[in-house]
Amino acid sequence: MKIHHVRNATMIIETADQVLLIDPMIGPKGTMPPFSFIRSKPRKNPVVGMPEMEEGLLDRVTHCLITHYHPDHLDKDAIKFLAKNQTPITCSILDEKHLRGLKLNVVQTLDYWKRTSFLGGQIEGIPAQHGYGYVAKPTGNVMGFYLELPGEKSLYLSSDTIYTTDVEKVLKEYQPSISVVAAGGARFDIFKPLLMRKEDVIRF
Repeated sequence: MKIHHVRNATMIIETADQVLLIDPMIGPKGTMPPFSFIRSKPRKNPVVGMPEMEEGLLDRVTHCLITHYHPDHLDKDAIKFLAKNQTPITCSILDEKHLRGLKLNVVQTLDYWKRTSFLGGQIEGIPAQHGYGYVAKPTGNVMGFYLELPGEKSLYLSSDTIYTTDVEKVLKEYQPSISVVAAGGARFDIFKPLLMRKEDVIRF
């Protein structure tokens, strides 16, 4: 397995016979509004450009996983890319209707804690809480993923979440070989942080 961190939550995961695109935000730098106006100087998103990648890597994508529908996990350029290529998409059952409305090729939906077949292996949707306290309500539903693919190490993608008993259950009971945790201290001008604080990342 080879994991390419592109930016923010966007990753490309290469296995022996699959190239998985995770939460694509692939538009040019500065094409979306800022998320904060008071706590820090407003900066349009994405705050960095697309990095140099292996030639043709994005064009070799065979499947896409979307953890939740926020513009920093699925931007306008990604929607165009996925719709044009009719890339097969796996997502939460709670996002299916919206993503189909964007003319995206949703081929599989997941419910929480229900393991199902996926690309010759298995996948399971893991609950995620997008922020501490009240902010988790307006940020909506989020889903992490636990994957076991043929010939590869088990993988847990936490998605945008704080440390919860659900996260702990995956780490302790499933014991994934590789875990990717969302971190970075993101927050709006009001409310508590949207992702794990430093002490929870260490705990993770």
